[in-house]
Amino acid sequence: MPEWLNIVVRSIGSLLFLFLLAKILGKRQLRQLTYIEYIVGISIGEIVGFIATDLEGSWQMGFLAMAIIAMFPVALQWISMKSKRIRNIVEGNSTVLIKDGKVLEDNMKRERLCTDDLMEHLRMKNVFRVADVEFAVLESNGDVSVLLKAENQPLTAKHLGITLSPEREPQTVIMDGEIMDEPLATIGLNRGWLRTELEKAGVTLENVFIGQVDKNGELFLDLYDDKLKVPQPQVPKATYATLKKCQADLELFALSTRSEEAKSRYSWEAKRLQRVIDDLVPLLTR
Repeated sequence: MPEWLNIVVRSIGSLLFLFLLAKILGKRQLRQLTYIEYIVGISIGEIVGFIATDLEGSWQMGFLAMAIIAMFPVALQWISMKSKRIRNIVEGNSTVLIKDGKVLEDNMKRERLCTDDLMEHLRMKNVFRVADVEFAVLESNGDVSVLLKAENQPLTAKHLGITLSPEREPQTVIMDGEIMDEPLATIGLNRGWLRTELEKAGVTLENVFIGQVDKNGELFLDLYDDKLKVPQPQVPKATYATLKKCQADLELFALSTRSEEAKSRYSWEAKRLQRVIDDLVPLLTR
């Protein structure tokens, strides 16, 4: 076998074997690296280079060495799951950098962090003032978790006493101009409904890059032709307007009738409908 072809075969084989090892190690190694995993990554990279270029060496021994080194962090992870002490040694501990709004300089020196490093981490969390921070922790993966002071935290629906319906994942029903039947069936819809919605929007299926249906059953379309504008769904707002009109009509009937019984009935129904509208406002006016 020519040397160039031998290098090609060794390189491709090494990469395929390395891909297999990465799949075995799992997604955790893609998300964060511990000290051991960092060392293992460097070692495996060196071995792959030797396997691909050292034609006199045994590629079988190289593959064996890669497998042994790759399995080392897997074994450590299994042991770490059984022992908190081993887990602290392998993965390290988190370090408090800011507590009760006060920067802990000794902890920063221990982690060899300067003020610029701390400010960079805070800016990455959209925090630009140390005075706004109640608690900050340097995690074992090198990231910094930040808790803002209560007065600096953003308002939520819970703070305002508003109850919202649970969020559901939007389903992608069109991708690259093709209908995805499984997501459609998941939300209880079919191709007929989808084609009707496309006709309402005046859009052809072939011109749709992505189509998604949210929890309210509204279809969002992104087209290949960015110059075309798709009309936004108005169903919730139209429903809100219809309900308000019905409530106003009930109040008008209550004022115009001479029957006390009918007046009381219309007034009661108007108040009842108003309570329903108040509950639906977060959904119908977004």
